[in-house]
Amino acid sequence: MTLETLALQGHSTVSRSMASAIGNKVSEMRKALIKESFSDFRHMEHRMEYVANIHGIEFVNDSRATNVNSTWYALETMTKPVIWIAGGVDHCNDFECLIPMIQEKVRTIILLGQNNERLLETLRPLEKPITECMTMEEAVETAYDKGRSGEVVLLSPACASFDIFVDFEERGKAFKDAVRKL
Repeated sequence: MTLETLALQGHSTVSRSMASAIGNKVSEMRKALIKESFSDFRHMEHRMEYVANIHGIEFVNDSRATNVNSTWYALETMTKPVIWIAGGVDHCNDFECLIPMIQEKVRTIILLGQNNERLLETLRPLEKPITECMTMEEAVETAYDKGRSGEVVLLSPACASFDIFVDFEERGKAFKDAVRKL
């Protein structure tokens, strides 16, 4: 089975699936059943969830990415230039580890939330355009206005959501609702 036939997105998801397949094979599960289950696998809501393509700009909801590791993997999977929506409650995250991935993948940064000072300190030296927004609607509209056909708007906050939202689910739903209003 080739990677292209998997209904998966992202290296971390592929890695977990391959580990699962090895475990299942060791336990004598039939190869055809493993292949069938991977072919129609569906993502969890708010984890690299495709939302829409509007005028050639893709919108991806990764609101579950509440830490830098999850965001690193999300950025790593991107094959198109990214308009990155990030920010929220910072739990002493080490944003420095994201710098190489941001340099390579991100064209524009939109910070959403009330207190993104540490994140902003890390990002300023990168000389990428940065816009700060206080609502999801404003963040999505700004991303759309700055976006170009062939780019991806990625909500992958690298922070918790508690400054504006109850949880990552509410944040992800707000993102999807704002995209659908465009």
